[in-house]
Amino acid sequence: MPLVPMTELFVQARAGGYGVGYLEAWDSYSLEAVLAAAEAEQAPVILGFGCMMASAAWLEAGGIEMLAGLGLPLARRAEVPVALLLNEAHNLEQAKRGLDAGFNAVMVDSSAWEWDRAVREISELVAYAHARGASVEAELGRLPDAVKGGIDDSSAALTDPEQAAEFARRTGIDCLAVSVGNVHLLTAGYAPVDLDHLEAIYRKVGLPLVMHGGTSFPPQAVPRAIAGGVAKFNVGTILKKSFLEALRAQVSSWPEQVNPHEVLGSHKATDLLNAGKKAMAAEVRRLIRLYGGSGRAWR
Repeated sequence: MPLVPMTELFVQARAGGYGVGYLEAWDSYSLEAVLAAAEAEQAPVILGFGCMMASAAWLEAGGIEMLAGLGLPLARRAEVPVALLLNEAHNLEQAKRGLDAGFNAVMVDSSAWEWDRAVREISELVAYAHARGASVEAELGRLPDAVKGGIDDSSAALTDPEQAAEFARRTGIDCLAVSVGNVHLLTAGYAPVDLDHLEAIYRKVGLPLVMHGGTSFPPQAVPRAIAGGVAKFNVGTILKKSFLEALRAQVSSWPEQVNPHEVLGSHKATDLLNAGKKAMAAEVRRLIRLYGGSGRAWR
């Protein structure tokens, strides 16, 4: 089926009382894992790729267009409603390139920008995207980052509800990623999220809210977060972790000599990356069920 506007996914999610997962991919195998899981669960999903951890030089040298080339053919043959997101582009120009390449949703990491720059450039991006029928996600506030030995919250800032409402009004964004205690890149445990603060933001903003750092989000807090305005959960870390652990297990089970043509790039059951794909798909299915998206696909 054709790509669905991300805003339409949110309309359906808010009406149905569930959340949509953006389950971040980085190559064709991980992207196939997300779509296979969504189709198995008959769930709408946001496919896409993230720029946060990608090499800036690679992105500038055509990486964004390469990612679109991977994502579009798969998204267009999906049997469930999907949007295709370029997540956390490094700057305005990268986001525009993503739109030109075929992504129908974009998000720029503007969390460290000064207010005037953020309002000016995100407003420009919204006009550029909406003219092409695409959606824009923005972020206000700044998440802590998980680092070796703990959490670095030296630059973190909770999203201010009043400021968020003003930002949404001035820019015309379609959804807003917020900071309420959620943590980027956390590999173990859960973050102490402030759901009262989340609800205060939604009362002021009224737009679908987005939860970055989904790996860190406590499962027991998901229902209240959805009731409090969250329409989209971004997850990446746990997916890469499950993929990598499956690869390690597969390689450790091999004999000393293997046929490289069978285990690399064959897309057969013997393909090393298929082990990661299978493990990641299982994790995606778990998350879709957690967010209540199973069985929500429409034609």
